[in-house]
Formats: sequence, structure tokens, C-alpha cells
Amino acid sequence: MTLQEAVAHLRARDLTCLVDPVLLDGKVAVFTECVEHGYTPLRSEIMAAYFVAERDAAQDAFDGGLITEGELRQKLADLSRQLLS
Repeated sequence: MTLQEAVAHLRARDLTCLVDPVLLDGKVAVFTECVEHGYTPLRSEIMAAYFVAERDAAQDAFDGGLITEGELRQKLADLSRQLLS
């Protein structure tokens, strides 16, 4: 079962999904891209969670003034290259 199928299953039963839909959509997109690159579903799920956590941490660091916009862009580019190459 994919992440997207699990969420649809919860919604069909009127169970509350505590994950923000925007975050969930982003994670599903990363998961799908990982699967398309040939990774197993479990590994793709782990990689998607890692990507989202690292991306959010970089954004928080930028928002808090800890890194520059250029450093944020570089971090995101490095992260994408690391996971999708």
C-alpha cells in the first residue's frame, strides 16, 4: 500500500489525518519520484521522509536567519541531487 492509498483509506472511513495536506502532497511527490527511479516502496518512503525533514530544517534555518538564501538553494539542490541521482 502506498502512502497515498493509506491516506485515501483513512479519508474513506472519516478518520482524521493529522498531516497537513500540503506536506502530505509534497511527501507523496517525493515518494513517487523515488519509486520511478527504481527504489523499493519502503526505501522510497524512508527517503521521502528524510527529504521532507531535511528540506523543512533548511527552510526553518533560513526563516530563522541562520543561513542565507544562497545557502538554502544550495542545500535544496544538494539534497535533490543526493536522493534522485
